[in-house]
Amino acid sequence: MSAQAAEVLARAGAILTGTHVVYTSGKHGSVYINKDAVYPHTAQIAELCRELAELGRPYRPEVVCGPALGGVILAQWTAHALGALAVYAEKVEGRLALRRGYDGIVRDRRVLVVEDVVNTGGSLRETVRAVRAAGGIVVAAVALVNRGGMRASDVEVPALHALMDVALDAWDAEACPLCRAGVPVNAAVGKGREFLAARGRA
Repeated sequence: MSAQAAEVLARAGAILTGTHVVYTSGKHGSVYINKDAVYPHTAQIAELCRELAELGRPYRPEVVCGPALGGVILAQWTAHALGALAVYAEKVEGRLALRRGYDGIVRDRRVLVVEDVVNTGGSLRETVRAVRAAGGIVVAAVALVNRGGMRASDVEVPALHALMDVALDAWDAEACPLCRAGVPVNAAVGKGREFLAARGRA
């Protein structure tokens, strides 16, 4: 774990504790990594991406690719630190793909895939597949936070590294102790607003 990364995220207010959140997976928990809190702070993002670049440097990437939206910012700053090119994958008919000529940029090149927070690994896996579909050679993946305990094989890459590995409690809504205790769901982050709306409490 990078103490520097933890300090940067904490300074930006990106690590929320003692709250009741609904993750993208639909599960509930009491801790949330709010990466959106750090994105406006360019000096801090640059600092984090320099660390990501060092994780990826041994794999000699020529291109850095991240999933839209947050991965766009990470790809730019990480590529800058590496002296590499930067592209991003975006949703096309429900799945991530490379457009805007980016498929030509990754073709036959060594690609480092970046992600902010890895939960189930879904968007990271989709990005990897999009790069490969365009003929790119995925050499590794790096992330700010791996909170799902994902391994390289889970996201179909040769190597996976994160600045922080954080194991967080996650409960199904029906088994959530915070729900049973009547702790209000935080609607400001994650999928809290959607969860409340589905139950007519938004």
